[in-house]
Amino acid sequence: MPSQKPSLEQEIIRLEDICQAYSMAGQGLAVLDKVSLTIRRGESCAIVGASGSGKSTLLNILGLLDQPASGSIMLNGHDMARADSDKRASFRNQMIGFVFQSYNLLPRLSALDNVALPLLYRGCSRVQAMQRARVQLERFGLGKRSSHRPAELSGGQKQRVAIARALVGDPVLILADEPTGNLDSAATREVMDILLRLSRTEGVTLVMVTHDDNLARELDRCLHVHDGRIIETSRHRAANNE
Repeated sequence: MPSQKPSLEQEIIRLEDICQAYSMAGQGLAVLDKVSLTIRRGESCAIVGASGSGKSTLLNILGLLDQPASGSIMLNGHDMARADSDKRASFRNQMIGFVFQSYNLLPRLSALDNVALPLLYRGCSRVQAMQRARVQLERFGLGKRSSHRPAELSGGQKQRVAIARALVGDPVLILADEPTGNLDSAATREVMDILLRLSRTEGVTLVMVTHDDNLARELDRCLHVHDGRIIETSRHRAANNE
C-alpha cells in the first residue's frame, strides 16, 4: 500500500528514460523519447506543447493509466513501471486525483455522490464517504448544491465538484488535463486560484496540461513537450526564491 505523505523536500515523481510509441498505419510512431523528469511535493508544473506532441501521453503515464514501453517511473519511491495492474489501481486511488476538461462527472449521480465515489471504490463505508464528500463540497462553496446533478450546475460549479472529488481521497498528486478549457474567464480564474492554493499552501503536487501560455506562467515550472522530449522553459518559484 502507498506510504504516508512525504515531506515537502521529497520527490513525488521521478521518470527516467521513458519511451512510448504507438502503431499508426502499420508503423511505429515514437511519442516520448527517453524522457527524464523529477517533480517534488508541492511543486506546480505546466505541460505545454502542440497538439499530438505527447502531452496527454505523458499525463497518462504519470497517472498510471498507461505503462511506458520502457524506462522507470517512481511514484513516492515506488517503482510503478513494474507494478501489476492491481497495485497501479491502488496507487491511483490512494495517491492521485484527476481533474479533466470535460469534468467526467456521472450524470445520474448528485454532486455529493460523485465526490464520494472514489472513497466507495476504496472500500470506505457509505456514511464515512458521504461525510468526507460533504466536507469537500462545503470547502468549495457547494454545500447547498450537494443534491444537484451535473446538468443542474454551471461549468465552474461542475469543475469545483470535480476538484472536490479529486481531493476527497487526500492525494499527494493532482493531474489536471486542460481543467479550464470549457470555462469562461471568471470560472477559469476561480479554478486556477483553487489549484494554485492547494499546491502552495497545502503541499499538493500539481501537474497541469494546458494550451494557455498565460496560465502556464502562473505555475512554478513549465515543461514543453516537443519531438518526444521535454524542454523546461521556466522555473518560476525557484527563480523567485533565489
